[in-house]
Amino acid sequence: MRLLVGRIGRAHGILGEATIEVRTDEPDRRFAIGNKLQTDALGELTIISGRVHNGILLLGFEGISDRNSIEKLRNTLIYCDVDIDEPGVDEDDYHVLQLIGCAAHLESGVKIGEVTDVVNLPGQDLLAIKTEDGEILIPFVHQLVPVVDIAAKKVTVIPPELSGAQ
Repeated sequence: MRLLVGRIGRAHGILGEATIEVRTDEPDRRFAIGNKLQTDALGELTIISGRVHNGILLLGFEGISDRNSIEKLRNTLIYCDVDIDEPGVDEDDYHVLQLIGCAAHLESGVKIGEVTDVVNLPGQDLLAIKTEDGEILIPFVHQLVPVVDIAAKKVTVIPPELSGAQ
């Protein structure tokens, strides 16, 4: 599946490197030297250099060797082909697209809604669940989401207001 993994930012230096706004949990894997990335504007880009400078990822691409050439690509979105069904490093690794569309049930088995998004925050991720009464956000931690069954497209949730009552 083709997934957004970043955005090309400003040019860095005079040799065609660009800052990259990372939009993936696996930057070391997605932005490895030799990897091919897709763009809507240019087609495919091959990474020929990569480094972190002051906490910012810098990449160089095959065929782009000067500041003016890379500056033309500013704000270009970059994509990578990803197998979302590939097992993660940990047992509890899930891809956002695997979670979206899962039915959300209480521990009692009552369906309360459907996962519509995963909100990434610095402290933790939140599951956005559409219910009949609107949207609720539940921290995506084991204590509040004890069961994730990707094959059955089902998650068991304990909404925070209920977790303290048990």
